[in-house]
Amino acid sequence: MTPTLTTAPPPRAAAPGQPPRRARWRGPLIAWAFLAPALLLFLYFKFIPMFTGLTMSLQEIRYIDSTWVGLDNYATILTDDAFRSAIWHSLVLALGTTAGSIVFGLGLALLIEGPARYLWFVRTAAFLPVVVTMAAVAEVWRIMYHPGDTGTLNMILGWVGIAPQPFLADEDSSLLSIMVMNIWRGTPYDMMIFLAGLVGIDRTLYEAAAVDGASTWRRLRHITLPALRPVFWILFTLAAIRGLRVFVEVYVLTNGGPNGSSEVLMTLIYKLGFQTGELGIASAGGIVLFAATLVLTVLVQLMRRRQAA
Repeated sequence: MTPTLTTAPPPRAAAPGQPPRRARWRGPLIAWAFLAPALLLFLYFKFIPMFTGLTMSLQEIRYIDSTWVGLDNYATILTDDAFRSAIWHSLVLALGTTAGSIVFGLGLALLIEGPARYLWFVRTAAFLPVVVTMAAVAEVWRIMYHPGDTGTLNMILGWVGIAPQPFLADEDSSLLSIMVMNIWRGTPYDMMIFLAGLVGIDRTLYEAAAVDGASTWRRLRHITLPALRPVFWILFTLAAIRGLRVFVEVYVLTNGGPNGSSEVLMTLIYKLGFQTGELGIASAGGIVLFAATLVLTVLVQLMRRRQAA
């Protein structure tokens, strides 16, 4: 018998309108190749330390060995007066900074929004506090907050007949003084985001409302604010997270003083971890801060989706 030769079936051609299989894989592979260096850095400097911190939060860390204590570190955080005060100060600072920066950012955006040529200089000058390092900003404000008669702000208050204020040196005003500085620095960032949102509003809506006799306030209430609703959600999330994770300004201005009146969670975690050696409790505080940030972000997103629906 003559042997019959069997040939392999020809490769299946791609469906009309679809690229070949090799071409379909080429794009994602190139994208992952470009992302790989950044992902490796994130893995080594962020994700691995986060997992290590979670493990440390369940242990009592000593120089020689460590002891597994379970949730005892978290119980210490929830029952310790210093931690509860730091959490309360962080929440107050986050809420005040968020509300103030959003309100003043919207006001500045409405004032300088427009196509005039000179406005580019105003926008640039207003945005400068954002690009300056936080340590430099805090040091300048620390000098301005000097409680004596020679302090910059007290000199200005003296011009209008107001007695010198203690600012950072008083327990009742230290946290408020830090909040004012944070609002000053966060307002330009919110302003630029609001300006980007104002550009997308249809101008014919304003013209139609003006023809109907709507006042400036009614146009702001019924056209501008509803159109900026997505921007509000984004800024609220970012500003709240920024307020919860405040550290440099508190550390430079007051270091948590006087008498712990401005102590926030980040500065307390730093002191426990690097000054007193309580690495387990400090790690538990970091996990609590991460959980609070995560819960806040999820809640804001759920509220945004429910309102959009």
